[in-house]
Amino acid sequence: MIALPGGRRRWRFHVCALMLLVPIGFAPGYFQRLDLEGGAVGLGEREIGVLRLGRWKARLAELDLGPPVIEGAAGPIKTFTLALEGAAIDEVRAAYAKIGEPRSIRSAGALFAGAPYRQMAGVAAPETATGDSELWLTFEGWDGSIEQTSLPLADASPSTVAWLAGRRRR
Repeated sequence: MIALPGGRRRWRFHVCALMLLVPIGFAPGYFQRLDLEGGAVGLGEREIGVLRLGRWKARLAELDLGPPVIEGAAGPIKTFTLALEGAAIDEVRAAYAKIGEPRSIRSAGALFAGAPYRQMAGVAAPETATGDSELWLTFEGWDGSIEQTSLPLADASPSTVAWLAGRRRR
């Protein structure tokens, strides 16, 4: 039988081989996440649908299916993606999302950032949010016009509603 170099230190060879092979097991999930964040496989993990805000249309999706992520002092954040359609691409100056009705344009919520075909916003889940809350979208046009719409949070993000229910029980 041929022995490996190093005699009794053969275990080091096996550890090195293991360190090379284990990351290969995680590679498919890593590449799937890269495709999702880059837009190669769609707008998000869960497409909510096409929304109409006045004369503008946009597609909305949840980036992740999971509950909101705790972001330190910012609190729980849920990420949504948005794609403007048709005339909205040239006419919409800014798009905002907020859980709960905004009091004014200054408190319209999280600003969507990115190209018009794929914008992202991290929407804060406030302490006062419940399963009956609504996700409000606000579009501001280059001409100063404001359009708003809302949809039930249960339709926008069922995982967030379940997370809110679990938070209420504690």
